[in-house]
Amino acid sequence: MPEYGYFLSCEEFGPAELVEQARMAEQAGFRALWISDHYHPWNDAQGQSPFVWSVLGALSEAVSLPVETAVTCPTVRTHPAVIAQAAATTAVMTEGRFRLGVGSGEALNEHILGHVWPPASVRLEMLEESIQIMRRLFTGEEVSHHGTHYTVENARLYTVPDEPVPIDISGFGPAATALAARVGDGYITMMPEASMVEQFRKGGGGAKLVSGGTKVCYGTDRDEAIRTVHRLWANQFLPGELAQVLPSPSHFEQAQTLVTEDMVREKAVCGDDVDEHVAALSAFADAGFDRIYVNQIGPDQRGFFDFYRTKVLPQLAQD
Repeated sequence: MPEYGYFLSCEEFGPAELVEQARMAEQAGFRALWISDHYHPWNDAQGQSPFVWSVLGALSEAVSLPVETAVTCPTVRTHPAVIAQAAATTAVMTEGRFRLGVGSGEALNEHILGHVWPPASVRLEMLEESIQIMRRLFTGEEVSHHGTHYTVENARLYTVPDEPVPIDISGFGPAATALAARVGDGYITMMPEASMVEQFRKGGGGAKLVSGGTKVCYGTDRDEAIRTVHRLWANQFLPGELAQVLPSPSHFEQAQTLVTEDMVREKAVCGDDVDEHVAALSAFADAGFDRIYVNQIGPDQRGFFDFYRTKVLPQLAQD
């Protein structure tokens, strides 16, 4: 039986709202939390982007749920030695309830310091080297490293958890999934594709944690929910590698003009049909996921949590 968690969106909500949503998620019966790690939102309509490590500190005091970044890019914008310190401190504050989800990142967040945005193959090399550095630092021993992409000299973390922070790797294609299977403590992907889960497990992932997530828009007026998704999250329907290479929210806004409300109506879970919400999450369970996270788009957070507490989560527990 998979666990169901709530996905906190730093692109759409400020710090206090995220902490309150985490409290509501725990009260509603969700078993874990994801939280996004962005420098920018995808578009100006989303309107927020708090520093995730500050929010995680607040979450450590507000709730008792496990929490994971989904996902952090420890390669360009922030050096892996710094991410290692942030992750280790968060793990201590949450008493071991923290997992570090990592991925190869998006230009939207990572190009801000003026560095060249590398091609995907190089980004995966950088990600693997960064994971090696972070794992060494999690031991609490002094680390010096002179690698292809990173240099670390005489670095030591003095505040470390009793057990090393688990590192889960995000993958949406075969190369990233293969990396997750080979070096990850778990695997993250956003589509309920059994073939990707199978590749991870057969490629070396075995019985390690597989997590996935999806977005919905609960509301009693389905047409209004569709308009809300179209206004705030049309970016999630853009094809190909656009999400990885477009450099600013304004570029996403330009691309989103290609996404129509009819496309949202066809592809997104909107409204208050219990069976539709259950089916969306059950698709991940059927594909072999261990943890499944859901995010509510738009302002009706309390309505969403009441809906899931009373109707959706109880039905999922019976399936």
